[in-house]
Amino acid sequence: MESTVRKLVTKAVIERNLIEDGDRILIAASGGKDSTVMAWALSAARPALKRNYDLAAVHISSDFCACCKKAELAKNLAEWGVSFTDLFVPIIKRLKYGRKMNCYWCSTQRRVELLKYAVENNFNKIALGHHLDDIIETFFMNMTEKGELSTMPMFLKYRKYPVSLIRPLGYVEERQIIACAEEKGILKAACICPFGVNSNRRVIRQRIADFTDGSSVIKRRFLKAIIGL
Repeated sequence: MESTVRKLVTKAVIERNLIEDGDRILIAASGGKDSTVMAWALSAARPALKRNYDLAAVHISSDFCACCKKAELAKNLAEWGVSFTDLFVPIIKRLKYGRKMNCYWCSTQRRVELLKYAVENNFNKIALGHHLDDIIETFFMNMTEKGELSTMPMFLKYRKYPVSLIRPLGYVEERQIIACAEEKGILKAACICPFGVNSNRRVIRQRIADFTDGSSVIKRRFLKAIIGL
């Protein structure tokens, strides 16, 4: 499965032109399986891509979740030639009075800090660990909850910042990431966000599973249709 994931990441990078010579790429390393496998894949794909690019990772620690095994994460990243920085952000402390912690607030605060860190340290791209299933799920969530035909783009260039977002795992299914993480011993060291367990995404995920019956072919047809919008 390592070979499969590496090839799919390479394919995504080439077809979607996610990485160019001279790029300085900041990996948003949550400590979970997705971003960790992505960090490995971006490092392992260098020979096939034949492009010169720098890789570094930043982990955003917070005041509500301390499950990340940072020592293990830093060790893995070092083995793959990826430098590691731990950045603390008081996400709960920033909540306005009367508001409750939620996934949207957390992701917004993390994205702001990622952009700030990238700009201050001269990175021109930020790599996020969203995979094929995330992209499909987001499409259906936006359609059913917002009435919009939109999803996570695999490449997004900001207008206000000299930074672009890339999602190199866009062609990789979550089950392929899990299998790869198991092979590499990553899964046992990965953390899981306690606020993500009961999100609406889980409901959409089950509906998609029921509709596709778990078919990779159907899910990839979904992706082809979505990214062609």
